[in-house]
Amino acid sequence: MAILEVGPGVELYYEDEGQGTPVVFIHGVWMSSRFFKEQIPYFKREHRAITLDLRGHGRSSKVEDGHTIKTYAQDLQTFLEKLNLKDVVLVGWSMGAFVVWEYLKLFGEGNVKGKVIVDELASDFKWPDFPIGAFDLATLTHFMREVQENRVEFLKGFLPLMFKSELSEAELEWMLEETTSPPVGVASAILFDQSVVDYRATLPSIQSPALLCFGREEKLIPVAAGEHLKRNLPNAELVLFENSCHCPFLEETDRFNEEVARFIQKL
Repeated sequence: MAILEVGPGVELYYEDEGQGTPVVFIHGVWMSSRFFKEQIPYFKREHRAITLDLRGHGRSSKVEDGHTIKTYAQDLQTFLEKLNLKDVVLVGWSMGAFVVWEYLKLFGEGNVKGKVIVDELASDFKWPDFPIGAFDLATLTHFMREVQENRVEFLKGFLPLMFKSELSEAELEWMLEETTSPPVGVASAILFDQSVVDYRATLPSIQSPALLCFGREEKLIPVAAGEHLKRNLPNAELVLFENSCHCPFLEETDRFNEEVARFIQKL
């Protein structure tokens, strides 16, 4: 457990264990590195397993500015540089996938051995020519207002949608603790930005191998999102998790870890 400064007043909390290929896990909007608690013990045995909290999230600095996918990607670049991480595997879950694509768009693939995309679309927004998007304007507006006016109750309803099976009270409790960590203004700002970025035009230019991990349950993200990525991302492999929704790394931990390890081994 450590802290790394990536900008003036911006310190990122991270955990870094093991030796070998650096595998960097990047969480979703409002979430934190704690959601990857089942990955560090497994991957540190043969790899260098790294989780971090993005700015404003988890145990990182609660700065008020910079809550865009672009800035998060710039933070990631500084993080990799300061830790001298080479030939990394980036694992982006949900919003973390957007951070990965923005990173590749800004900084290229020279330092990326491969990428794992977990249950995310090329864009979350339902653009006129992208009907599989997760949010239309009315839904996004509702979410923005709920975050401002009714966050805890909203999250009590939203978090269970990430899972196929029912959450226990203990699970819901720690997830609520993590997802209410970002200040409300931060939560609103990054929700908007991550919901309207669009990487459809970027995908065909990304050449490094990709593993696409999607839950079969479609409470949030349709399987069609994974199929769309597979068609548009060169060198992409799609794996479906039959007993998962949005979080296969928690819902089918063993299989997720094994599939990612297999993918890394092939690189």
